[in-house]
Amino acid sequence: MVLILLVLFYPARMLAQRGKMSAGKREKMEVIAYYAGDPYTLDSFPVEKLTQIIFSFCHLKENRLYVSNARDSTTIRNLVLLKKRNPGLKVLLSMGGWGGCLTCSAVFSTPGGRKEFAQSVKEVNDYFQTDGIDLDWEYPAIQGPPDHPFSTADKINFTALLQELRKTLGKKMEISFAAGGFSSYLEKSVEWKKVIPLVNRVNLMTYDLVHGYSTVTGHHTALYSTPEQKESTDHAVNWLLSIGVPSNKLVIGAAFYARVFEGVENLNNGLYQSCKFRNGVSFRNFTNAFSPENGFIYFWDSIAAAPFLYNKTEKLFVSFDDSISIERKTRYAISRHLNGIMFWQLMDDKRTNGLLDVIDRLGRR
Repeated sequence: MVLILLVLFYPARMLAQRGKMSAGKREKMEVIAYYAGDPYTLDSFPVEKLTQIIFSFCHLKENRLYVSNARDSTTIRNLVLLKKRNPGLKVLLSMGGWGGCLTCSAVFSTPGGRKEFAQSVKEVNDYFQTDGIDLDWEYPAIQGPPDHPFSTADKINFTALLQELRKTLGKKMEISFAAGGFSSYLEKSVEWKKVIPLVNRVNLMTYDLVHGYSTVTGHHTALYSTPEQKESTDHAVNWLLSIGVPSNKLVIGAAFYARVFEGVENLNNGLYQSCKFRNGVSFRNFTNAFSPENGFIYFWDSIAAAPFLYNKTEKLFVSFDDSISIERKTRYAISRHLNGIMFWQLMDDKRTNGLLDVIDRLGRR
């Protein structure tokens, strides 16, 4: 059942009234932010509400982890300085990203390439005094960006890479990877039983499930599957649990941005209709970009536990997370005894009354 609301966003005071949590010590739940912003505005974010922040992105240069420029170096240093505000914060370096792993398949196919990469990861972390590596290889063994080579051998090579990283970095340094939240990745890209003992956690990218190449609208970050859309957070979690991945190694993903699709006919309020991807919009800009005055009407899909917007005049469909869906995801992570929740990305949030505030409020006991 899809319910229509005549307001654009759920008021914060209503969220508070639905169930106040007493302030106090946070239970063991990771709250992880990816960060792809500039070096200078970090102090404006409530980083005390995070357990981990991941710099995005480092890249491969030949066989080595590479920080691209002086700006990125400054960003990493400023991220580490945030530990003065939050002594428990861990700062990781992410390698890759969409379009950032052109040579991964080739480099990680040889023992020498894996060994040199692992050694460079240790050297870069030692230099910046960061806490580990998050691999964002999109994707081993299946198609990622159209020009990115891949091979079925990537699956076993990814395992070998993580083995080399753990051997080189030791037990104390963090190792995680960003995993696709969709079925073909889950089934084809990773040797899960071999990989899980090597990593601290898996950051499930349970967003972009409807993406820039999609031709039919849907929920890009649905919590639950629907008859029309199998891919969802719950589907990914249940699949991994069914093959023996422990819940305390899984982190689910939330989207602090919207995906906008154009050319969407006014059927079913634009949901599950033909489309073409148009652009993304940061959560901090939602109010201006998607106002009711500009023709955007808010809907809530109670099956998917996901919001969407439709503008029938301009034939635009918008999929996103908001305070209600973030609340549901956070409660889901807690109730399923998962390792935590992560999101892409911190720069997209509002400085106050943002989506991180919703996670923090519910994650405290």
